[in-house]
Amino acid sequence: MSAVCGVVLAAGEGQRLRPLTEAVPKALCPVGNLPLLDHALRRLAAVGLAGPERVAVNAAYLADQVVAHVGDRAHLSVEPDGPLGTSGGVGRMKDWIGGRGALVGNADAYLVDPARDPGKDIAALLDGWSGETVRMLTVPCRPGETGGFSGHRFAGFSLLPWRYIRDLTDEDSSLVRTVWRPAEAAGELELVGYEGFYLDTGTPADYLAANLHAAAGGSLIDPSADVTGEVTESVVGAGARVAGAITRCVVWPGAVVSPGESLTGVVRATNGLTVPSPSS
Repeated sequence: MSAVCGVVLAAGEGQRLRPLTEAVPKALCPVGNLPLLDHALRRLAAVGLAGPERVAVNAAYLADQVVAHVGDRAHLSVEPDGPLGTSGGVGRMKDWIGGRGALVGNADAYLVDPARDPGKDIAALLDGWSGETVRMLTVPCRPGETGGFSGHRFAGFSLLPWRYIRDLTDEDSSLVRTVWRPAEAAGELELVGYEGFYLDTGTPADYLAANLHAAAGGSLIDPSADVTGEVTESVVGAGARVAGAITRCVVWPGAVVSPGESLTGVVRATNGLTVPSPSS
């Protein structure tokens, strides 16, 4: 197999998740009490891609938070003038990628395969790869959904050969336009089915759904949380205080649910911010 590096795209503003992302970048929003970015880094590490020589993370929106969170765990590519899109973000890293293929993942992808550990669940993207084709992790399109790839939709990760990467620029653009559709037209796009559960956590509804999926029908409560109230099918973060009642909620690290409060189907962030999560 050709040499491969890992790339996690974490530069986006997360506009659809606002107001949750007004003070925290989407990549650092927790799912199952672990930042989304860390889910992606752990998955790449499990296929042997870890450290600043083998994994890169880009940052733009609230970049200082992403940079501080990543530390020395990965190479950092900061886009100072704002997000460059998925294609521009990869194009800006060309010198670092340096002739390798790139396993590129979106930080906001939530993936769980109950039959395989993280990493092993996406290993099929790498198995037997020639280094010439573009591979895309996919799940079937939803009924009535259009715009996919042969009846399938992107599921968070794709594998790009260097011969496609070398022609990318750092102009704002998407991999759909610069890589995936051209590869499809050339007969060089391979679709790899994902057997587990996938969500793009871009909306409050899907973000809440991902957290509840991580809780697996019960509750996930960080050991450092102070819970004196009632918690039902919810996720409670580190240092949070729950004195009221919550059902099917997410309580962020350090957030507070006061006595007498009764919350259902919401995200409670810090400073009392409460975001309802209607069905998408």
